[in-house]
Amino acid sequence: MGPFTTDYNHSNEAEPHIARCKAILKKYPQIKQLMGRNPNTIWYAIGIVVLQLGVAWLVRDLAWYFVLAIAWCVGAFANHGLFVLIHEFTHNMVFKSRLANIWGGILCDIPNAFPSSAGFRKYHLKHHAFQGHYDIDADLPSRWEAKLIGSNFVGKSIWLLFFPIFQSLRPPRLKEIQFASKWVWINILTVLAFDILILLTLGWVPLIYFTASFFFSVGLHPLGARWIQEHFLVAPPQETYSYYGPLNKLAFNVGYHNEHHDFSYVPWNNLPKIRAIAPEYYNTLVYHTSWTKLLFQWLFDKELSLFSRILRKDRGGVKMTGNSEGDFFAGMQTKEAAST
Repeated sequence: MGPFTTDYNHSNEAEPHIARCKAILKKYPQIKQLMGRNPNTIWYAIGIVVLQLGVAWLVRDLAWYFVLAIAWCVGAFANHGLFVLIHEFTHNMVFKSRLANIWGGILCDIPNAFPSSAGFRKYHLKHHAFQGHYDIDADLPSRWEAKLIGSNFVGKSIWLLFFPIFQSLRPPRLKEIQFASKWVWINILTVLAFDILILLTLGWVPLIYFTASFFFSVGLHPLGARWIQEHFLVAPPQETYSYYGPLNKLAFNVGYHNEHHDFSYVPWNNLPKIRAIAPEYYNTLVYHTSWTKLLFQWLFDKELSLFSRILRKDRGGVKMTGNSEGDFFAGMQTKEAAST
């Protein structure tokens, strides 16, 4: 890749997932049977929320350093699991009712200390439809962000440590997407009310636990390498990468990222089956087997930076719609492929 550059990797090609989805479905039409919803996902969400509430109650009288250690070892995995389940609710892969899926996502947000579900729902579905488009794809780091962080160990460590903050600063760049909506405000007020309730009943320590779990789950932690794994160019020009390591067991198979982008309406429990059915399409791609190894590669490899991403102008013939929640895009790729 060469030394640190101050620009993204530009591509004139359409994003690769729709074409691969069509090719796989033509060869293996039985994959259509994997599409649909998994209503049992709600029980995992409830279970993890209850677990986090229970741990918060147990640590209420502990010293802050013990709380941080428990958040690193337990809370990070629990909250990361909840983020993955928010992703499932975002794609409407739990309930038939869109409203029920929205509330399911907000339920997962309760132990996060900071609201994210409604905002994630608004932006993530656009990421599928407009992957790598600077004005629409919130997953793509901003130019100022990439220039500020650079490619050194300190900068990239700070970026991962405060990843939720950097991500929350991207919406003003995405001028084609309106951030504010009633569900964003409902999400904010719900989580804020819960935080206040915890503070009044259990004190500050459980809030410290929730906050630390939140930042560790998506930040400077082996789990945070998931954000590097998904679309950072460790083997260009391939722009999407899967992770097939053991932590998928605790992360609801979120590592199967190529499979998810190819078939965005397949629930988490069926994603490994896609690779099993069509191994020649996935085993020939570069993939990761260790988030921990990738974390250290990211931190120390000066050739990797926030500019190590694909940037494109091609919208693939897809047009933005007036639907503020963006649900039109959920499962769009698989629906298009299934119709061919």
